[in-house]
This record gives sequence, C-alpha cells and structure tokens, in this order.
Amino acid sequence: MKIKIVSVPVRDQQKALDFYTDVLGFVKKIDMPLSEGNRWLTVVSKYDQDGPELLLEPAPNHFEPAKVFQEELFNAGIPWTQFYVDNLQEEFERLTKLGVEFSMNPTEMGTVVVAVLNDTCGNNIQLVEEK
Repeated sequence: MKIKIVSVPVRDQQKALDFYTDVLGFVKKIDMPLSEGNRWLTVVSKYDQDGPELLLEPAPNHFEPAKVFQEELFNAGIPWTQFYVDNLQEEFERLTKLGVEFSMNPTEMGTVVVAVLNDTCGNNIQLVEEK
C-alpha cells in the first residue's frame, strides 16, 4: 500500500492552482476537465514529480458539510495539512515577500520548527522543518 493522492479542499480551483504553483512552487501534474466546470487537478513537489499528488478538490462548492468542516478548521486555526521544507526561515521570508499571510510565524516546537500560512483558498497550511 502506498499514498498516491491526498486532497485539499479549495473554493476556486484556478486560484488554488495559481497559489500552489506560482507561490508555493509545486508543479501541475494532471488537469482534466470534469462536469460543471470542475477539474481533476493535481500538483506535485517539483523535487518528486512521480511522488504523491495533491488534489485541489472543489468539494466545498458542492457539498455543504465539506464547506462547513473547512470553515470550522480554518476559523479554529487548525491546519488542513502540512508540507515539509528544508529551511523554514528562508521559506517564510520568501513567501512573506510574495504577500503570503501567516497566522503563525516560525516557532520552535521540540524537534521541529513550524509556521502556518493562509493558502487563500480556505485553508491553513502548516510548514514544518525538522531539526
């Protein structure tokens, strides 16, 4: 068994694609049209393009419980998921210069440093650097 695809709910797939590729630096893997203007839209790490895919899932637009769950997590400050980086301080500075909003600046927590950003699509995303 292996992980192939993990999803993150987004309100606007194009806005999400722009943010996850142009700002976070992921690479578009699959972009296949579906019904009602939706897309099967995945991105991958530029460092592991055959690795796990992140599905930019439009569920909050079509399934009210998904929308409520996403909003409640966001309002509580809980990250939807996390991404690992080699140097969190450098990544924080790079993203801040690009206008990314952080609800938590880099903070040491035991054996990791974490920060939490707003992905502009309804989610808090945690960045993690292992020490």
